[in-house]
Amino acid sequence: MSLRGGDPAEIGGYPLEERLGSGGMGTVFLARTSSGRPVAIKLIHQQFAGDDEFRIRFRQEVAAARRVSGAFTAAVVDAAPEAEQPWMATTYIEGPTLAQRIAEQGPLDGAELRRLAIGLAEALRDIHRVGVVHRDLKPSNVVLSPEGPRVIDFGISRAVDQQTLTMTGRVIGTPPFMSPEQLQAPRGVGPRSDVFSLGTLLVYAATGHGPFDADSPYITAYQVVHEEPSLGAVPTALRAVVEPCLDKEPEGRPSADELLVLLRDLPAELGAIDTGAPGAGRTRDMVTQHHSATGAATGATSKPTAPERTEPEPTAPAGSGTGSTGTAIGGRLRRRWRPVLAAAVAVAAIGGGVAALTTGGFGADDDTDRGGDTGHSAAASPGGPLPKGFGPWRTTVLGGREDIPDELRCVARDDALFCGGGGVVAARIGVRDGSRVWTAKSPGVPVQGMHLVGATDDTVLGYRFAAQDAPQDPRSEVVALDADSGRELWSVPSGTQSTAVTGRSLDAVVIGSAVVTVDASNSRFEARDAHSGEITWTTPFPEGTQCAPVPAGPRLLAMCAPDAEVDDVQVRRPTLATLDLASGTPGEPIAVDGPVVPMGYADGGLVLLSEHYEGVSPAGYDGVARVDPATRKVTYARFDRVYEGTPGLADGTVYVSGQTGLVTALDSATGRRKWSRQTGVEGASGPAAGPDAVYFSSATGRVVALSPDDGTPLWSTDPRADGLTGEQDASPRVTVAGRALFVAAAENTLFAFDAQRPPRSG
Repeated sequence: MSLRGGDPAEIGGYPLEERLGSGGMGTVFLARTSSGRPVAIKLIHQQFAGDDEFRIRFRQEVAAARRVSGAFTAAVVDAAPEAEQPWMATTYIEGPTLAQRIAEQGPLDGAELRRLAIGLAEALRDIHRVGVVHRDLKPSNVVLSPEGPRVIDFGISRAVDQQTLTMTGRVIGTPPFMSPEQLQAPRGVGPRSDVFSLGTLLVYAATGHGPFDADSPYITAYQVVHEEPSLGAVPTALRAVVEPCLDKEPEGRPSADELLVLLRDLPAELGAIDTGAPGAGRTRDMVTQHHSATGAATGATSKPTAPERTEPEPTAPAGSGTGSTGTAIGGRLRRRWRPVLAAAVAVAAIGGGVAALTTGGFGADDDTDRGGDTGHSAAASPGGPLPKGFGPWRTTVLGGREDIPDELRCVARDDALFCGGGGVVAARIGVRDGSRVWTAKSPGVPVQGMHLVGATDDTVLGYRFAAQDAPQDPRSEVVALDADSGRELWSVPSGTQSTAVTGRSLDAVVIGSAVVTVDASNSRFEARDAHSGEITWTTPFPEGTQCAPVPAGPRLLAMCAPDAEVDDVQVRRPTLATLDLASGTPGEPIAVDGPVVPMGYADGGLVLLSEHYEGVSPAGYDGVARVDPATRKVTYARFDRVYEGTPGLADGTVYVSGQTGLVTALDSATGRRKWSRQTGVEGASGPAAGPDAVYFSSATGRVVALSPDDGTPLWSTDPRADGLTGEQDASPRVTVAGRALFVAAAENTLFAFDAQRPPRSG
């Protein structure tokens, strides 16, 4: 890539030739020494330069990299960790990364796979012999040079004889390639953690997916700690070596030297593959539970019988065709939660406190969903007094399966807070004290990002997922509940294809007093009176397309894409058409340059973000599009750079929350960057707009309030729950009702406080 405007001409006296890439911590450039020798220079992002804790980590990275000097690593040439903007220069290794190689050409096999395995084991041996643990061995940190594989980037490594630096409340790494101890007790990580990572990496190289591949970092982390690896597609001879590397206990794994002996004994051509497809089972038990005032006030909850534990289903993509929700690794489709295990299980079961997890390394880092249709919960309410009798509170809402403590999303209506998600179809919570009035539970495993559908004055709508032992039941349903009693009014099977079209879970939306759903066959829209369930109209999808409903202020739009693009996971030219709210009659379709993700409604138009791709992998957002349904005009604006993170729209401004806590505000009409602000809330969802602030929160329940004008921090809170903070594209967790803030966190935790009197930090 050529240099961009704003890139320096030289660093430390080394003239820069081109930009090699950019990540969360820094940008890497190609430069040359005075003798013409190519070097790779890693320049740390400016926002981290003033962070003392980060500088300590970078100094450790430089020191660790200097100690390592082997045939399969990149040597340090020069470094300036104390510079105003720190940098480090290493030998330039020409060649693609393993992640790029797999994405472009597929898995390795035979002699090529054997050479990779031996080369990486030798690299680990060299690293460990000088007392260094890499701690972030993953495909993007392996370069396939003509001379063999090279291990790069010692950014989170440490010397074995030094105390681990782990930022307060965080575990740093990449979930699919982290060891169990790295997730549970990062300060005790040793060399055999790298051996575990190498085992996962070799499975990835041989199959194109990891042994704990799952629909989100939450599930992945849980499976790393508790589940057996999926090795069915690994060549038999290699599997015999990989299995001991993936032992849950470090002492059960070979050392790098021992591993090297095992690998050298492998045949030159690795042999056949054994396959297996273990079954799974679920149970169903859907009830609406009413809570007594006493039980709610004390936080007591009637606990349903714990279901029998089941093994996870194979994670192979589903077949193509209409209604398919499978995808190849690196595709645009945000994969659904497969019906066995829910991501948030890891929150309660992993231990080790709050973790910040990067999700890269599989060629794409977006196996998580774009988030559900919870725009109502994120909308700003006019400034006003607190609810009468309001005081800070905290509660937990249990769902149909206690092994799936998902995060909820909520909508505030008068004196009630309606929440849903995961094993909870919907629940009614008192806004004053957090008392639980009723809870309707779902027996099955949910789809990630599908939380509460919405609420009208008298009806609450949520999703119910079928239990595995009830195949006759619809896989997912939209359920209507009476807002006062929680009594089920009606239900209807729901389609599950919207994420492939829009990049967001919008299978059902509430518009006024109606709810619009996609039918189970993914062939038409159905509009119903939200309370009675009476159908008011149906509208078939245009022939040869898949569609999803997209709310745009007072209007409802249909976003559609050709079947071929949906099946190929390449939605490049979607269309938008206005649906008449009375009849469902569609207007003339409006073509949009894709791929784009709808964000919300602002100034008379639907705002969409343009996704930036590197090869077949989404790599952030590079622009904004605005569609005016009235005039059918589409305008486009480019951002000054590609922004990675979780996007959202509030009061006409696009916000992108990065995994490291950086929040950027962008004008939704012009694409102009308004401001950027480094916060302490990593991997935050958001935004949620209040009268004078915009709020961001992570799964830990940590909240930060920023001024919408310039990003000035107004206040922040400490974590309130044990949750992973690495989830991307999560929908807003904060619900605003005047001065009252209601926050959803991990393990179905809800808490509330006065925005003018937030809990004190520290």
